[in-house]
Amino acid sequence: MALAPQTFGFFTPTVALMGVGCAAETGAQAKALGARHVFLCTDAGMVKLGIAAKVKAMIEASGLMVTVYDGAEPNPTDKNVHDGVTLYRTSGCDAIVSLGGGSAHDCAKGVGMVVGNGGNIRDYEGLDKTTRPMPPFLAVNTTAGTASEMTRFCIITNTDTHVKMALVDWRCTPNVAINDPLLMVEMPPALTAATGMDALTHAVEAYVSTIATPITDACALAAIRLIARWLRPAVANGGNIEARDKMAYAEYLAGMAFNNASLGYVHAMAHQLGGFYNLPHGVCNAVLLPEVCVFNLIACPERYAEIAVALGENTAGLSTIAAAEMAVAAIRRLARDVGIPRNLAQLGVKEGDLAVMAGNAKKDACQLTNPRLASHEQVVGMFKAALTA
Repeated sequence: MALAPQTFGFFTPTVALMGVGCAAETGAQAKALGARHVFLCTDAGMVKLGIAAKVKAMIEASGLMVTVYDGAEPNPTDKNVHDGVTLYRTSGCDAIVSLGGGSAHDCAKGVGMVVGNGGNIRDYEGLDKTTRPMPPFLAVNTTAGTASEMTRFCIITNTDTHVKMALVDWRCTPNVAINDPLLMVEMPPALTAATGMDALTHAVEAYVSTIATPITDACALAAIRLIARWLRPAVANGGNIEARDKMAYAEYLAGMAFNNASLGYVHAMAHQLGGFYNLPHGVCNAVLLPEVCVFNLIACPERYAEIAVALGENTAGLSTIAAAEMAVAAIRRLARDVGIPRNLAQLGVKEGDLAVMAGNAKKDACQLTNPRLASHEQVVGMFKAALTA
């Protein structure tokens, strides 16, 4: 008997601006949403590079006031969020613009959720916990990886438990997402590599997700093809505008895929590494991805065989499982080529922490759509495989 069709939603920003120079429209877009006083949420690095001042001037050119908050730390915390809420309220802001990578966007989402709904950011861990809208929200992206500028995902570290909380809420999807490759040329090679591998992880996990749809499949495969072609050139020469532009499209497409198909054990496990060790999210994903793929192969080998083709591998004449294994090999090779650390041990991860992190990963929302069910012991096994890969 055929199964009844399931119903799926598709979440994406109202407006997406892409291409060279599009960040100049930030102020006009904010004004169109009714903004008068913008809360510009960013990080110290954006301030130091002068990018925050540049975007602030763009917004002010539209006649808007701007208050800058540069307290978004890597792996932003609940404290970062509430410090931002205090500044937002005392400054009389009425709209939010985030500037940076995933950390700035997630911190801004947290600020918006609390401003709009009250309480503590911890109250909104889980799925669709808010009941009222955020202020108008624009996200100006400077990396090509997290896709936080266009997703309903927000990851905030609980400073008491050191666990990354996953807040998945359609109301925190930015109204406007802006991806200007001119703002990405300052990314150093290591950050370009890490964010690019993060985008690849999004696409791969979305493609093998248990709730993938034809729409998310199309986005995921397009993203994988772009990353396979353009990540190496972007790492090799940060001033290569064509490579930067193509990687911006790749990460946005990957975001469209996982924003709707969700993720899997790579992210569930990477969140624990970020919470425990404050490690870069993209690097953790890159190291974990091949090991989780190996674990998942038996669940959907045909999907991994298709990923291999998208990565540029010639699978003609191979069995499905042999082609699927080529996808894992291609991912490992790409990670090596762009300088990703070989294993978790190089990142300072200790074997004694694996059992606790595995337990937390089993509670992470991202694991719910992984294609293969995993016991606690199997999650520990994946961590161990990545520890000494």
